[in-house]
Amino acid sequence: MEEQILICEKQGDGVSVIRLNRPKVRNALNGELRQQMADLFIQLNDDPQTKAIVLTGGDKVFAAGADINDFLTTGTADMYLRRSERYWRAITHCSKPIIAAVNGYALGGGCELAMHADIIIAGRSAKFGQPEIKIGLMPGAGGTQRLFRAIGKHKAMKMVLTGDMISADEAGTMGLVSEVVDDEATITRAIEIAEQLSKYSPIALAQIKEVATLGADMPLEGALALERKAFQILFDTHDQKEGAKAFLEKRSADYKGY
Repeated sequence: MEEQILICEKQGDGVSVIRLNRPKVRNALNGELRQQMADLFIQLNDDPQTKAIVLTGGDKVFAAGADINDFLTTGTADMYLRRSERYWRAITHCSKPIIAAVNGYALGGGCELAMHADIIIAGRSAKFGQPEIKIGLMPGAGGTQRLFRAIGKHKAMKMVLTGDMISADEAGTMGLVSEVVDDEATITRAIEIAEQLSKYSPIALAQIKEVATLGADMPLEGALALERKAFQILFDTHDQKEGAKAFLEKRSADYKGY
């Protein structure tokens, strides 16, 4: 039977849990896995029953980067023609909140994959790093861009130039992760947050995510204008009126996503 390298399961109401499943190679991100993951994110983005997504590699490891064996024979033209950016773009463009649950190694492409999430919950065993320099390469999926935006130039430079790993606690202090918990609680905590978000207005969540993402690369005045417009638009939604009414009536809101 063919190995199932990516597993997706429904958890509770509105939460989908994606688990990388290549434990023998520490969830190395080969082309097949990345293609399946991109297809799945596109599918879940269009699924009205999915309100939030948890991404994990399991209890022991998140993802220890790319498949190094592939690098021995790959040339420039081949790497270019793979258009691997389209795999990452499917995650970047997902409008649903994504929570990464990270235990063990999140290295190279694994670290970059975690940074595609909106919230990162790290177990105390987690190790983050961009070790590409140690094999004569550099990060190629956000390690010199997302990492710098997340923790600042000098901390990021140390990581990408030395290739050294940092602990979960260090990542928490730097601002790379949202929360550090005991290993056995990592996935549970990520699902707990996802379930909390799944009870909120999907359209409001999507607007927050879109504005925060786009605004990070804009001048402040333009980003503030974008925020105001999105804020104003929400006043013409069912969910905004339902949320305000439910608050005043001291009951749970029945959000519809429009």
